[in-house]
Amino acid sequence: MRDVAIIEAPSVLGLRPTGVEELPAALLGAGLAEGLGAVRAGRVEPPAYDPERDPDTGVLNPGGIAGYSVALADAVSAVLDDGRFPLVLGGDCTVLLGNLLALRRRDRHGLLFLDGHTDFYQPSAEPVGEAASMELALATGRGPRVLTELEGRGPLVRDEDVVALGFRDAEDSGSYGMQPLPSALHAMDLATVRAQGAAEAARRAVGLLTDTGYWIHLDVDVLDDTAMPAVDYRLPGGLTWQELETVLRTALSDGGAVGLDVAIFNPRLDPDGSITERLTECLVRSFDGQG
Repeated sequence: MRDVAIIEAPSVLGLRPTGVEELPAALLGAGLAEGLGAVRAGRVEPPAYDPERDPDTGVLNPGGIAGYSVALADAVSAVLDDGRFPLVLGGDCTVLLGNLLALRRRDRHGLLFLDGHTDFYQPSAEPVGEAASMELALATGRGPRVLTELEGRGPLVRDEDVVALGFRDAEDSGSYGMQPLPSALHAMDLATVRAQGAAEAARRAVGLLTDTGYWIHLDVDVLDDTAMPAVDYRLPGGLTWQELETVLRTALSDGGAVGLDVAIFNPRLDPDGSITERLTECLVRSFDGQG
């Protein structure tokens, strides 16, 4: 087992305060820390949510997200300095920016991006300005400078150091006019994962990232909608629990993995707690026996 340190990052600055901010409490309440033998390394509180879209950037809470990303990067950096493996519990997907900033301060790293959506929107195409639909674009340097040049270190990750795996939003993103994924970014959509098999797809993804080391981003809507309905933006299809566990175990078993975040799960949409328990079990099993 890795020496895991859990950071709570309950920010919904890039989304809406609908319940995603309760993700850390739900998973910790279900025994995640005990199951992983993890220490709890603190909680990074976000600033107040502003529901008004910023007129200059077209994004909700751009300044708040930028400041929060720096604070979260400090927390992640402290865990890395202690020689531990950071497990960041969001929050919405913009927590990825703080995690990658912590790595960017050190050297070059990659990103295994597990998400049902590609989250590559430009502000003009995002209907309400939610940065949680833009974080991959922002992390690769596309978007308002306040979010792409954090500490003057943008881009946080190079196109060729990203593998996006399991997405299935081509129809939706096309209808909104989302900018295309860059050709250098490694795109493995759900159909590709199914054609190769989850284990082989994960091995290939890791093989593309091991030269630099990599962060793992898990938006739980990469899971099949019938297995994970507790998300705010639902899409038909997705990975099974077993496929996700296979991908995570493969990624975590490689020495190049340096951290993981979990985002978007909304406990308010899981009234009996059964999905919370299943997600906790999946995470514990994915770490089990890994170096």
